[in-house]
Amino acid sequence: MKTRYHTEVEGRGHPLVLLHGFTGDTSTMWPLGHEITGIRTVIAVDLPGHGATGLLEDHANYRFDNTVDALAETVRQLGHDSVDVLGYSMGGRIALGLAVKYPDFVRSSILIGATAGIVSDAERDIRRRTDDDLAEEILSNGLESFVDYWMDLPLFETQARLGQDALHDAREQRLRNHPEGLAHSLRGAGSGNQPSLWRDLHRVSGPVLLIVGDEDPKFRSLAIRMASGLPQAEIAVLPEAGHAAHLENPAAAVVAIRTFLDEASAL
Repeated sequence: MKTRYHTEVEGRGHPLVLLHGFTGDTSTMWPLGHEITGIRTVIAVDLPGHGATGLLEDHANYRFDNTVDALAETVRQLGHDSVDVLGYSMGGRIALGLAVKYPDFVRSSILIGATAGIVSDAERDIRRRTDDDLAEEILSNGLESFVDYWMDLPLFETQARLGQDALHDAREQRLRNHPEGLAHSLRGAGSGNQPSLWRDLHRVSGPVLLIVGDEDPKFRSLAIRMASGLPQAEIAVLPEAGHAAHLENPAAAVVAIRTFLDEASAL
């Protein structure tokens, strides 16, 4: 079936939508997804500018709100009128946007290393300009240079524990993305272009699990702030993990996620 975004579907049960982070694709979420297919129909999605979804003709389709709308349409085209959603980093921001805008559609949410956006208009404008500069770097200096810069950010330094083979594979995966697609993604749905959702957290009707690594202090703090604004939220802090907690401590992530989904099903 042709959908707005490229999707890959496996498993059985109530649908769980998987959303990758910036520079990722469906392949980065399947190690986690395959641990869930026994209890859920897992729908992995390539977000705009990434993976097999690739370039979109209309640049407006990269915008955060338009991405949220198109994601809801994509899943409905697959025949589902209610989903659970799991997103990492950028995917977590989009997952939260989906839960805020479509509370009757999203039964529960799992957000890994996510935020509700930037509150201050001035700070958001600064971040928007930074995202624009990064997008221009991708187009001017090439994808390989950008990927090396991106993977060397302090936010991802704890991923050294994954080992050189895993890091090599992660780099190769990122390089399969289209440079223009990533640039448009930054300019459309980067943190600087995402509307702040902090004042809308009360609109989320289903339970939310906020997963953070114990070595990711910024997002641990953000998780605490988000939990205080959400009607139903719990935080799982995974040991020996940084920003990509589901990659760095997958066993702990799977336990937390499966437990949460079992409890959400019982509600």
